Amino acid sequence: MMVSEQQAHEAVETLLAYIEGEHAVNREGLQKTPQRVVDSWKEIFAGYDMDAAEILQATFNGEGYDGIVLLRNIEFTSTCEHHLQPFRGRGHIAYIPVERIVGISKLARILELHARRLQNQERITKGIADDLERELKPLGAAVILEASHGCMQCRGVAKQQAVMTTSAMRGVFFEKPEARTELMQLIQQPNL
Repeated sequence: MMVSEQQAHEAVETLLAYIEGEHAVNREGLQKTPQRVVDSWKEIFAGYDMDAAEILQATFNGEGYDGIVLLRNIEFTSTCEHHLQPFRGRGHIAYIPVERIVGISKLARILELHARRLQNQERITKGIADDLERELKPLGAAVILEASHGCMQCRGVAKQQAVMTTSAMRGVFFEKPEARTELMQLIQQPNL
C-alpha cells in the first residue's frame, strides 16, 4: 500500500489529536508539526533508499594487507520498531581483507544504511555482518554495537544507564579465539 505525503500529514494530525485533543492542530506550536515530522522522517528513515552493494562496491587493491581493518566508536541513532523510540550508541565494524579493501567511510555508511530504518539492534548487527561477508568476501567480519534504548529509558522499566551490546562474528573472528582477542584489544584502545 503506497501512502502519499498528504496521508502521512493526516496521520500525524490524528496522532496529535489523540495526544492533545481534537483542537491540537489549531494550536500555534503544532500547526506545522505534521510537515516537520514527515520531513524529519525522510531523513531518519533514509536507509530504505540505500543499497549495501552500491555502498561497498568501491574497493581498492589491498596491496597484500592481511591484518584487521577496524573502524570503532561509530556513533549511530536508530528507531525501535516496537515503540518508535530512538536508540543510540556506537558501533565497531571490522574485517580482514583477502585482496580488496574498502574506503573507511563506507563502513560508517553501511551502519547508517541499517540504522536509518525501523529496527531492532540485533537485526542491524546481523545485517552489517551479512553485507560485509557478501560484498567484501573477507577472511572474517565482526560487528559490535552498544546502545541505550529510549523505550527502556522513558517508559516501562525506566532504566537510564542500561546499555545493550550485540555482536556478530564471522569467519576467523568466529573460528579463531586469538583473532577475536586481538579485535577486542583494538576496540578497547583509548581514543586519540
